[in-house]
Amino acid sequence: MSDTEESKATLDPMSARPLYVQLADVIAAKIESGELAPDRPIPSENHLADEYGVARLTARRAAQELRERGLIITVRGKGSFVVEQPPRDAP
Repeated sequence: MSDTEESKATLDPMSARPLYVQLADVIAAKIESGELAPDRPIPSENHLADEYGVARLTARRAAQELRERGLIITVRGKGSFVVEQPPRDAP
């Protein structure tokens, strides 16, 4: 199975959870694992929509969800970037 097929398999359109929340969770997991590094861009809304087989609006709502969680910032004209996270074991 290719990475794209695996990625699509992580979203369940029949779930009660909205697709944009599922997509935000997938991206959040990639940020937490280090696959998406701090101060580096996340894929564009168009790329996420194509990769996960969702509408562009769904990808946009996922990015909004990630901003609300404090995981990314969006810079007009440049894209969305992973926020530097503080160490988890800090008191």
